[in-house]
Amino acid sequence: MWKLGAVAIMSLVALGGAVDAAIVRSLAGEVHPLMLGFTRALFGLIALLPWIARRPGMLRTQARFGHVLRAGLKLGSLVAMFAALQAAPLATVTAIGFAAPVFVTLGAWLILSEVPGRLRLLGMALGFIGVICILSPAMAPGAGGPLMLALLGAVLTATIQLMLKVMGRSEGAETLVAWNLIISVPLALIPAILVWSWPSPWQWGLLALQGAIGALSQLGVTRAFQLADASLVAPVDFLRLPLVALVGWGLFAQLPPLSTWVGSVLIFGAIIALARSATGRKPEATEVIRETV
Repeated sequence: MWKLGAVAIMSLVALGGAVDAAIVRSLAGEVHPLMLGFTRALFGLIALLPWIARRPGMLRTQARFGHVLRAGLKLGSLVAMFAALQAAPLATVTAIGFAAPVFVTLGAWLILSEVPGRLRLLGMALGFIGVICILSPAMAPGAGGPLMLALLGAVLTATIQLMLKVMGRSEGAETLVAWNLIISVPLALIPAILVWSWPSPWQWGLLALQGAIGALSQLGVTRAFQLADASLVAPVDFLRLPLVALVGWGLFAQLPPLSTWVGSVLIFGAIIALARSATGRKPEATEVIRETV
């Protein structure tokens, strides 16, 4: 029953991710990615304020600088992904974003001295080949700027995940989620002011929906990883890719190139290999936190 609940939650998160991508794309040319970063944090915090108010003890922390650094990196990853989603095919950008766990594994090996086993090495190899396959059309001169932004977003997301491995030794999952939103709002407001243009009421509604989806997705992913093993939960999130592709085709007439689908299959294989390598291992308190765009 718990496993079924985890799958259901991750399926809803995947659907939310498709809606999120559609909102970002629909606002292209009208709302700057820096403004999207601010409103994402603002409305996400508003959505979770009742939860924080009921449990004020979660705000006790021993890692103030860590929270600020993580919020800055998170803002950078969001803005990079938003800019990519506004300029490149939604499915292609989403596929590149799924490569973040591959960079996490590499970083854990190089920085945290977590030597990977054969299955994780296989996952890394498949993931990197998949990324190269997707980016191959972008290797031509003058092409691929948005896809490089998507890759930057994936690398920053992986960096945040590595930070969580360290911060999780003293901070609870609820504390990490709450402080990330609280710090992100003023941090994101500063650059947003530089490009500010007042959204219409309809756009405000879309921005509010996007912020709520982002915050609830963060909680949903955390809960799903608490209920079931990564080997079951992580692959379900990949459902977001065909949903995003369907949205891109139906609403924006986007048809991703064959290289995107080939690379996506390889990255999916990498996710399965990395998830199965964690089977049977009890995660740390905050390892269940997964950064979402």
